[in-house]
Amino acid sequence: MKNRLLIIGASGHGKVVADIAIKMNKWQDIAFLDDDDSIKKSMGLEVIGKTSDAYTYKDEADFFVAIGNNATRKKIQEKLEEEGVSVVKLIHPSTILGTDVEIGNGTVLMAGVVINSSGRIGKGCIINTSCSLDHDNLIGDYVHISPGVRLAGTVNISKECWIGIGSVISNNVNICSGCKLGAGSVVVKDITESGTYVGVPVRRVD
Repeated sequence: MKNRLLIIGASGHGKVVADIAIKMNKWQDIAFLDDDDSIKKSMGLEVIGKTSDAYTYKDEADFFVAIGNNATRKKIQEKLEEEGVSVVKLIHPSTILGTDVEIGNGTVLMAGVVINSSGRIGKGCIINTSCSLDHDNLIGDYVHISPGVRLAGTVNISKECWIGIGSVISNNVNICSGCKLGAGSVVVKDITESGTYVGVPVRRVD
């Protein structure tokens, strides 16, 4: 743990991430890197450079990639890790974690999240506001679970999925990699083919 945290991405998602980092009270200094030249400050915190400047601060700062797009977040985080940069996890103080829960680096758990016992959350994930993940959930790398999602027990979501706001996934359901679920989706059986799914229960639309 270093004294400084640099957040890559200063827009909406970056603001929520910064708020969590401030509330964690682990870093003396927090700032942003962003490729949009028009953004000079966000949340009252300075934008001190671009994404490519990260390596300049490699030895003096921890990093977090606050990019909502799964593929972009993965590309940036994996490049940082290859270069030996310290990528941290961020957990809002209101999060409730059960026993034997594992959280990967680069993952954020936002306000009101509940993860029950023996959950496994991969790296680079977004577990968004007020999500509930029951026991023995397995979430792959670079998954985005949107606000208000409810997962029952023993749900397995493979890497790089996007689960839309307010979705519900029944117990013992497996979802393959690269899936997108629309807002309010209800999943009651396994999804074995990548694509976009919507509805109650879900059907594939793309």
